[in-house]
Amino acid sequence: MPYLIAALLLVGALGALNLLLALGVIRRLREHTKLLDALYEYVGATRTAAPGEGARGPSAGDVVGEFTATTVDGLPLAPDLLATPTVVAFLSPDCGGCREQLPELLDWARGQDRQRVLAVVDGRSGDPADLVEALNPVAQVVVEAVDGPVANAFRVQAYPLFCVLGEGGVLTAVLPRVSRLPVGTAA
Repeated sequence: MPYLIAALLLVGALGALNLLLALGVIRRLREHTKLLDALYEYVGATRTAAPGEGARGPSAGDVVGEFTATTVDGLPLAPDLLATPTVVAFLSPDCGGCREQLPELLDWARGQDRQRVLAVVDGRSGDPADLVEALNPVAQVVVEAVDGPVANAFRVQAYPLFCVLGEGGVLTAVLPRVSRLPVGTAA
């Protein structure tokens, strides 16, 4: 009988130790996620191309190139037709980060003027229908290939990407997460 009690106490102690270790690992993973988000923001904000390396991604202070496109509602779109400021979200149907941030983007966009929110959906990397259906009530939506005119004008290289377009076509912010958008940016 004493062996049985000792064995049960040992199993209980091992279970408690396992639980404590698992909680510690979860805490560290959360810390690492925050650090990686901050690093992604830093790299996105300071990324530049060396001579001969080709184009770089967008950065705050860049001027957006010229483009023409048509929204899914059939309206023409060009830089001079956009209100300022406008938040431009670049999303892809096959992007896990895009899917993860979609509910937060929809909640954020519901509090904004629809004319000041533009969603550019990559139509080549999967079926964009569900993204278009979700975004169309709260944003102007353009479906184009990854190398389409809007994505090229903004020099998009990765999804998701959220840009705040200010006066004169100047990017005032380039962000990897919806949560980083200033409250009331496009209201």
